[in-house]
Amino acid sequence: VCKRMDLVCQRMLNQGFLKVERYHNLCQKQVKAQLPRRESERRNHSLARHADILAAVETRLSLLNMTFMKYVDSNLCCFIPGKVIDEIYRVLRYVNSTRAPQRAHEVLQELRDISSMAMEYFDEKIVPILKRKMPGSDVSGRLIGTAPVFSKVPGPSAALTTMQLFSKQNPSRQEVTKLQQQVKANGTGLTALKREISELRIKVQEQQKQLQDQDQKLLEQTQIIGEQNARLAELERKLREVMESTVGNSSGSGSNEQSPRKRRKAVESTDCPRKSKRLRNRK
Repeated sequence: VCKRMDLVCQRMLNQGFLKVERYHNLCQKQVKAQLPRRESERRNHSLARHADILAAVETRLSLLNMTFMKYVDSNLCCFIPGKVIDEIYRVLRYVNSTRAPQRAHEVLQELRDISSMAMEYFDEKIVPILKRKMPGSDVSGRLIGTAPVFSKVPGPSAALTTMQLFSKQNPSRQEVTKLQQQVKANGTGLTALKREISELRIKVQEQQKQLQDQDQKLLEQTQIIGEQNARLAELERKLREVMESTVGNSSGSGSNEQSPRKRRKAVESTDCPRKSKRLRNRK
């Protein structure tokens, strides 16, 4: 590769990462300016999902910064994963252009996958090569310049202290290489643990957000159920009134039907003494 072309591409990648950080900060400021100050009101706001997505992107940017920028500032490499920059731009433009975006885990699935793969590959394959190029990485620098590191590193290397190293006038190359390998293994293990802890924190935040959404849905459902119960009680009351009115009408009609019969019986009872008198006169 042409060296000038290589330098130009490295500069573009580094500037791209810095620009996407500035663009994210600008988007986050705009969204925060429109959100209410109270946390309870922010959950029900229309920009709540925008804020969640931008917060998740901020954590990803911080992880990438911790992984790559240490070596970028030392001029050992550039910000290698350019596809991650493109994906961050895509997410930020989607957030700015959409009024009702999807959930954070749906929008950021691709970004999490490619950024995690890039950080893992960088830590496992490229960092060991870059550490050899760092100043003070030779054997003398490891034994003299950074000797206190060996006493602090946990694991098998802690048994071999600096005093034991200096007590040997001529340490063998095998011991030195073993120590270097142990230090590299411990360093990679620590970086992997830090990355896992950060990812677990992000997952915990997402789960807490999902629980809050579920609680909100439960509250809405309980309100709907209460309204339906009130409507059912009102309908039952109206049905009772209708039934009572129909029963009253039926009883009134029955009394009207019985009245002519009573009248006939009364007339017959009045006619009976008259008939008896006529029979007496005939006799």
